[in-house]
Amino acid sequence: MERMISVFGPGHPSRKEYNQAADVGRLLAEAGCTVVCGGLFGVMEAACMGAKEAGGSTVGILRTYNRYDANPYVDYVIPSGLGDARNILVATAGEAAIAVAGRLGTLSEIAIALKHGIPVVGLGTWKLDRNALFDRYLPAARSPEEAVAMAMELADQRAEERAAGLRAAPPDEATAEGSEGETLLD
Repeated sequence: MERMISVFGPGHPSRKEYNQAADVGRLLAEAGCTVVCGGLFGVMEAACMGAKEAGGSTVGILRTYNRYDANPYVDYVIPSGLGDARNILVATAGEAAIAVAGRLGTLSEIAIALKHGIPVVGLGTWKLDRNALFDRYLPAARSPEEAVAMAMELADQRAEERAAGLRAAPPDEATAEGSEGETLLD
């Protein structure tokens, strides 16, 4: 089965962020991964474009019911009709995730992935307060190459933990008392 890596990011990125997302998609495809994203424009389109140019596969989980809303680089369109709730599906579909830049939607996907024990690598995205997150963290990459390498390594570690029968997900809120009201930003 082909490895799936989620890519999060804004619908209206800067040119630099768009190019970084395209590089991430290309590098993931070259590593034999399928790119999973929200399937629309911006970072999502760029990651899919990069993956397609490198001969890879892409999955777009849309917020709408209309499959024709997907960007032209999505191979497998899933029109969820869930609006922002589709972020849960995007965040949990991959074995790891890469967040490129981002706004509040990206932050929600980062938080959901981390809550479910899915490693996330940041590339010019949110900086999370390690003290508030206990054993969860968001490593920061300096380049698309480093982001992909880190995501692959973290996905491998997670797969090894699961194969060994170790708990792959961090403790949930029920065991992390006092987590309400914690700030996530530096």
